[in-house]
Amino acid sequence: MSITLKTPELPESVQDATVAAWHKRPGEAVHQDENIVDLETDKVVLEVPAPEDGVLEEVLQPEGATVKAGDPLAKLEPGAAAPEQAPAGKLAPSADEARVAGEAATGEAKATPTEEAAMTPPTGESPTKAAATAAETEAAEAMSPYASPSVRRELHAAGLSEAEVKPSGEKGHIRHEDVQRALLARQAQTAQAAPRADEVTGEREERRVPMTRLRARIAERLLAAQHNAAILTTFNEIDMSRVKALRERYRDSFQQVHGIKLGYTSFFVAAACEALKQYPEVNASIDANEIVYHGYYDIGVAVSTPRGLVVPIIRNADRLSLAEIERQIKDYAQRARDAQLTLEELTGGTFTITNGGVFGSLLSTPILNPPQTGILGMHKIEDRPVAADSQVVIRPIMYVALSYDHRLIDGATAVQFLVRVKALIEDPARLLLKV
Repeated sequence: MSITLKTPELPESVQDATVAAWHKRPGEAVHQDENIVDLETDKVVLEVPAPEDGVLEEVLQPEGATVKAGDPLAKLEPGAAAPEQAPAGKLAPSADEARVAGEAATGEAKATPTEEAAMTPPTGESPTKAAATAAETEAAEAMSPYASPSVRRELHAAGLSEAEVKPSGEKGHIRHEDVQRALLARQAQTAQAAPRADEVTGEREERRVPMTRLRARIAERLLAAQHNAAILTTFNEIDMSRVKALRERYRDSFQQVHGIKLGYTSFFVAAACEALKQYPEVNASIDANEIVYHGYYDIGVAVSTPRGLVVPIIRNADRLSLAEIERQIKDYAQRARDAQLTLEELTGGTFTITNGGVFGSLLSTPILNPPQTGILGMHKIEDRPVAADSQVVIRPIMYVALSYDHRLIDGATAVQFLVRVKALIEDPARLLLKV
């Protein structure tokens, strides 16, 4: 007796999900706890495992379908063994397949000319040879390198297949960087084959693709932030000389002791926590006509992924060492790219830090992450001439920006908060001494 695989309970505040990718096809064997299908919500990607060993009998929801908790996804025949040559099978019947199935049920099934041509081997090719060719094709597809759901979506969005990408990950897995290299290589080939300037092709390509659930959610929240808050931004510049020298001096020993590289973001997380303690309005939020002051410091760190920007939360960041902060940031970044963050890791937060400098941004005005009232923007470090001790010297300078909700935070408070962050970064010994 078959088992119906149903949509699991969705996280709180999530109403439905989209079927993102099936990892098994009808007729294929599945093992207990093996991931069968990915469901994408506007916050996280959920994996649906097999409840026990068996064979996937039927897929009830095609990729792209919207489902709610309890909706049937597929039928599983427990304890059954997969046939030696499982049919490739489509995940959902096409219109022609549905028509043929209906005709078969009434005894009026008839092949169309297109179907007859598809079933007839090419001239001079025997049915046995055609079957062997099909088997070879299936075997080649089975040998394709593995790609995670997020990488596979990036592949398909770029119009690439797994076979066109050279994997560099562990166990021969395809990584995001591999997709980018393959895409750049294809663009270079296209550019070489492109017509000269005096040749007109007349082609004006347009492509429409639906927004991912995450991208749609990001658009909704950013628009709400602009409409529901009085956003203002103040700027400052920070001399990164001492932090840079500190990193260079202890780079190797820090990595040997803690097993993680020492970056700049951990310094800013630690400095922000100290400044938030001094200016609690920047760590607060507005709820209707009330101000909610948070006695803890949960810092969100913005992470860019192929699906869009996500902000995982470092809980109680003020209690963590620089090494612990760096370790969490690295873990979040990796799992964000693989769409493995949990809803709990993305929920809450009292203040956010975003680093546009990793992409080369020199200056920007970050948008608030509601209901938070402050967000700190880091930017690219560049050598600049500055005045020091009545002399012009070259120093590594970073511009920083604090966007804040002017309904709660006065301009003077915002400026003083940023000045405090500047003082802590320019003299990192203060982070240890708490002065």
